Amino acid sequence: MPTRTGEPLADRLVAQCRNAGADEVRSAADLDELAALVEVATGPVLVTGADLVAHTAVLRHLATSPVGPTVALVLTDPPAAGQTAVREERGQVVEAGPVAALPDATGVFGGALKVGAQDLPALAAAARAAAAGSGEGTAVDRLFAGLAGRGILAFAHRVRLLVAHRVNDAAELAAAEAAVAAVDEDRAELRLSVKERDDFFTTFFVSTWSTLVVRAAARLRLGPTTVTMISVAFAVAAAVLFAVGGRPALVSGAVLLYLGFVLDCVDGQLARYTRNFSAWGGWLDTMADRAKEYVVYAGLGFGATQLGFRYGWALAIAAMTLQTVRHMTDTWYGVLHDEAARRPRQAAAAGGIGDRLNAASTRVQADTGSVSYWLKRTVVFPIGERWALIALTVALFNPLVSLIAVLVWGTLALLYTGALRTLRARWMGVTVLDTVDVTLHRDDGPLARLLPAPRAVGPLGYAVFAALGPAALLVAALVAGHPHGGADGLRWLLPVALVVLLVGGLGARADHGGPLDWLVPAALRAGEYLFAITAGVLGDVPPWLIFGYVLVLTVHHYDLTARLEKRQPAPPLHAATFGWEGRSVLLTLAAIVGLESIGMATLGTYLLVVFAASVVLAWVVLPARAARASAVPVRMEDGVPG
Repeated sequence: MPTRTGEPLADRLVAQCRNAGADEVRSAADLDELAALVEVATGPVLVTGADLVAHTAVLRHLATSPVGPTVALVLTDPPAAGQTAVREERGQVVEAGPVAALPDATGVFGGALKVGAQDLPALAAAARAAAAGSGEGTAVDRLFAGLAGRGILAFAHRVRLLVAHRVNDAAELAAAEAAVAAVDEDRAELRLSVKERDDFFTTFFVSTWSTLVVRAAARLRLGPTTVTMISVAFAVAAAVLFAVGGRPALVSGAVLLYLGFVLDCVDGQLARYTRNFSAWGGWLDTMADRAKEYVVYAGLGFGATQLGFRYGWALAIAAMTLQTVRHMTDTWYGVLHDEAARRPRQAAAAGGIGDRLNAASTRVQADTGSVSYWLKRTVVFPIGERWALIALTVALFNPLVSLIAVLVWGTLALLYTGALRTLRARWMGVTVLDTVDVTLHRDDGPLARLLPAPRAVGPLGYAVFAALGPAALLVAALVAGHPHGGADGLRWLLPVALVVLLVGGLGARADHGGPLDWLVPAALRAGEYLFAITAGVLGDVPPWLIFGYVLVLTVHHYDLTARLEKRQPAPPLHAATFGWEGRSVLLTLAAIVGLESIGMATLGTYLLVVFAASVVLAWVVLPARAARASAVPVRMEDGVPG
């Protein structure tokens, strides 16, 4: 069809694909020719039909989407004859097929998709099968339906603020072109840099003006990583001011903390606006967020101690431990929910409290902007609310009040989310740890691989048991009432707590087939942290050193979860971290010889060096080697690589 400028729509799409960043654009006469092109491709492929009218930014966003390797354009337009309907859950296309066969469809396929390199063989097979078949719909619809039918996970890319329509005749083409012309593409892209759904504080106190900073950063050619580093500097400065104390310093620190959080939002918004995504940037953003928060806890702990409160550092350690365990449950519940969306739900799961909770949650999430919607998003104590609470309480009161407030709200949030997620997880009836490397994400070391695993109860029961021994001993030490909790009469019980931790942790190696086994990693993290804290308390280790050691452990474990979320492989030097059991045994040996402080400082420093070396290997050395290897010329003799 000719556009209003007279050029064929297909030719304009070719030009738009080039402007969207495609290295090479080719037109395929049929699906067999498309299959032949795909079979020789080595990188991601953007496929589009010849009936799409859209802003160039729509294609650019689709091609650069970081949500997954394969992403499909999904529209809310009324389905036309022959188009493919889709059903989505949690941003994933879980079903695709004819409109009549999907009465609960959430949208229609938009006629364009990006396919990652690992899914190209399936795309080529789907193209050849669709070419040989006689299904309904356009070629690109049959192609997408065939790809989905092969079990390839495709994420949905929705069009928001911009315009995209599929057209069948001249009238629809004219209407779509008019809709495209009516939207300022750059202004829409700037607004699109802000998440569609965010938490209350971020939505109303940050995103209302952060786009001004995004535009300024883009004009200054600042990258998202640079903004992340500036945000870290602001948080560190705030922590120092919280430690210094005094009303001017506390108020100034609160302001810096707020501005640092604004920049924490801006780095992601800038990445979306400039389409500057990378695995390194995503990993760094995740790690920096946690490091900033825990450095602030350290500043609050020191500041509370300076006020004369003996347990200021203890509260900081508790806040960090609580938040890390919460994050571990958040990560694994998200993985569980994504897995459940991809699996057909059993008929027996219908009904019951889990079903009702799921339905209620869906209704609340759909009621955007309502009181119940904001309450649900706020009660879980997300990062915006945490930073806002810290800034307000420290500016109005002091670091001690701030830490207590964080602990109280964080505990309530853990109880609320834990109870509801447990009920919903039992209703989902799916497993998740059997889909990943459980040895890696349990953080097992060489000792755990050698020792036998008990099999009396399920892995979650053992993991909880592993945390109970150190927890009981820690409570006993604190009840003893010594300045730092040191109780010489209880030190001999540390090996007993180690045995409990080992038995429970080794038992957690059992097959992870239960609907609640997604809680195993968080329970093991709690067990190791509590054991380290207990060893420090019994050994009269300085509280700041205990905080520093647990901080290093959290950095190590956040590295694992960040790699899980970003679909990255295990850290190169993971085997050198000894595992949860090896580290706990080393702390016990240091306690037996009376060198608790030296042992904890040495082990913590060693783990930090291993982490830094692993980061350099993973993000600098190994990619450079891979790039050099791919650049080596290949000499061909008689058709054989030489």
